[in-house]
This record gives sequence, C-alpha cells and structure tokens, in this order.
Amino acid sequence: MYALNTIIHRLRRGCETMDYPKGEAPPLPDRHGGALRLDAAKCPDGCRECLPVCPTEAIAQTGERGTTLDLGRCLFCAECVKACPHGAIVQTGDHRMAVRRREDLLLGSPGNEEVRLAEALDGKLRKLFGRSLRLRQVSAGGDGADEADLNVLGTIGWDIGRFGIQFVASPRHADGLVVTGPVTRNMELALRKTWEAMPEPKIVIAVGAAAISGAPFIGSPEVKGGVGSILPVDLFIPGWPPHPLTILDGLLRLLSRLEEKAPTGPTHGPG
Repeated sequence: MYALNTIIHRLRRGCETMDYPKGEAPPLPDRHGGALRLDAAKCPDGCRECLPVCPTEAIAQTGERGTTLDLGRCLFCAECVKACPHGAIVQTGDHRMAVRRREDLLLGSPGNEEVRLAEALDGKLRKLFGRSLRLRQVSAGGDGADEADLNVLGTIGWDIGRFGIQFVASPRHADGLVVTGPVTRNMELALRKTWEAMPEPKIVIAVGAAAISGAPFIGSPEVKGGVGSILPVDLFIPGWPPHPLTILDGLLRLLSRLEEKAPTGPTHGPG
C-alpha cells in the first residue's frame, strides 16, 4: 500500500523539472543583477569614482585601454554600479556569462563591452562528451557557496542528469574536472593528483571568481590565484557564487546543447 501511495503522489505532482532550455529561462532573483556591462566610452578622462569601491580591484584604468572591468575578479556586489555617476557600468539581468578564454572576461576594450559567450568544444571532444559527460568536483579551498549551487543542479527542479551530465566520486571515471575555490597551498597537491588520475582526453572547468582569479583572496600567499595558474582551463564560469542557471548555461554551451535565446531578465540601470 505504501508503494502504491507513493506512485499516486508522484503522478499527482507531475513533472517538476523546469522546461529550460526548451522553454524560457527562469528569471534571476532581483538581488542578483546578472552580468555587468561596461561602456568605456562613457568614462570621462580622470574619473575614478568606481575604482576605490571595488574590493578585488576588478576595475582598472590604464593609459592604453582606458577603463576595464575584469569579471573574473568581480564579486558582483554592484558597488561600482552605484558609484558610477555616468552610467558606464550597468547590470544586465542576463545569466549568461561563461567563456572559453580568460581574456574574454575583461570588459571595456573596443568591441568588448559585454561578455563573449563560450563556444562549444572542438568536434572530437564534442563527439566524445556531447551526450555523456562525467565530472569530478574538487573544492580547492572554497567557502561552500559555489559548491552549494553546483549541488542545486542535481535537484529535481534542475535535473542536470537529463543532459547526460553527472558528477562522479572517482577521478578515474571522470571526463572533466570542476574546480571551486582559489586553490590554497594545502589543496594544490590534491588538485594535481586528481587531474593526473583522470584519463585522457579531459577538460577543466573553473566555477566562481575564486577558482578563476583567486578573488577575494587575490594577493594572499596562501592561495595560488585560481586554477589557471596550475592547469589548463577550458571553461570559465564567473560569479561569487555563479547562479545555477549560469553554470548550466556554460556547460550546455560547451557541449553545443543550447539553442541561442534572448535573455529574459530585465536590464537594470545604474544605482
């Protein structure tokens, strides 16, 4: 009788997994704000209002490139948005931020006001991993936030397994290494050993600002400043932490499993 009641209950609940990516993406929470956009043309010479408010020095001014914003160091606190008197930095409400190259997270250069979204793996790797990707996750000094949002992807509402993506316990069963945290000195050896235990071919995915650049611990002698200083990275997913939708979007782009859709979130003005 218990088993029958369980089946009846599940039938009444129906499917609780979101329609995305076939349907529209769920909106980001208002407090999230999504990706940032930098229009360096709006920055007058000598204006430095946004520089001192950034806790990770993600915003810089140089004579050659003018104002730049590094989303790989950004904590998305939006203090720069509030501080900018010219509306040069705005929140877009767009969850899409994952890139293949580290330099694509550096905004502000001509023609690079917004993130250049990740392209798919090459044909051979896409054929190998496109419908079956096994990932081993390593928290290399993470604070638990990035790890929690990765765990969300395994819940019934997201069900990342429907895309053939699964997290595995052994690196010997893994196709890819997912790294969170700034890679502390105590975790460097464990990370290297995990990578070496994985069979070829293999990929590396950096999730969160800490794994990308070491933020907010940049400059600390106790961290390596991100996984890129140790291993070759194939996908960078910015955020502190990245929203689960941002992580899923990056993975699906990497596997060429995503049809391009316009973002559903609102564009936020300055302040």
